[in-house]
Amino acid sequence: MKIVFMGTPQFAVASLDELIQAGADIAGVITAPDKPAGRGQKVTESAVKQYAVEHGLRVLQPTNLKDPDFLAELRSLDADLQVVVAFRMLPEEVWNMPDKGTINLHASLLPHYRGAAPLNWALINGEKESGVTTFFLKHDIDTGNVLFTEKVTLTGHETAGELHDRLMHKGAGLLVKTVKAVESGRYNEHPQSSLLEEHVELKTAPKIYKDDCKINWDQSVIGVYNFIRGLSPTPAAFTELNSKTFKIYRAEYQETEPGIQPGAFLTDNKTYLKFAAQDGFISVTDVQQEGKKRMEIAEFLRGVKL
Repeated sequence: MKIVFMGTPQFAVASLDELIQAGADIAGVITAPDKPAGRGQKVTESAVKQYAVEHGLRVLQPTNLKDPDFLAELRSLDADLQVVVAFRMLPEEVWNMPDKGTINLHASLLPHYRGAAPLNWALINGEKESGVTTFFLKHDIDTGNVLFTEKVTLTGHETAGELHDRLMHKGAGLLVKTVKAVESGRYNEHPQSSLLEEHVELKTAPKIYKDDCKINWDQSVIGVYNFIRGLSPTPAAFTELNSKTFKIYRAEYQETEPGIQPGAFLTDNKTYLKFAAQDGFISVTDVQQEGKKRMEIAEFLRGVKL
């Protein structure tokens, strides 16, 4: 079975690697065009492209997925199946091209957390479990029939970065299982509507923008704590300190009567800095102030006086 793989970030590399290790015939890899990145705006290749080139795979980098030349080249790969992991929305002429269809790996337990940021929103909302899902693509994003899912239990303390790494590897294994099932024809499809419990509100995972990352201290301390870890390490929750942006990557929480207004802080200027929430304190432990590097709180306090 010839497979075309579509993906861009590091999350997708693990899946491509697992497929190759399992002996899959990768006819081509579709990934994002090279683009400038970082302060020096150096042209950078996607993580998937770097891996594909190292392994001698054919790489296509279309800027327009409806471009006739790209569609002709994609068709020439003669894939039986397309696999999508952390890529972008596909037009029907792309996802409907192979005989066996196009499957997608999504980092949530569908139908919940459809959208661009499922890892982040699961943690922000304080979920007790997460997981990965494989499904067939159809018109509306993340709505196709589910093939397989695999759950992971959440501790209530992991960051989005840590959950990313867990699901990256968990998802790669599930994807290989799915590809083998599709190849053999031994699988069942489950409409997402059949997986949603009655009277349960559907949870979504829209894209997160910079303005969405500002901490609202006038909420529960658990809510603030989940918000911080759900956005760590990127795009990172922030507040303002000394009129500068102050990113918080890790913190601890204490449920107590704060005695000061939400957003106000206490510090000994040596070892601790804690902000008041509605019903407790957030003690920050790993931070970055605008114009400075990321550092542990004691190191940060040695360089400033608050």
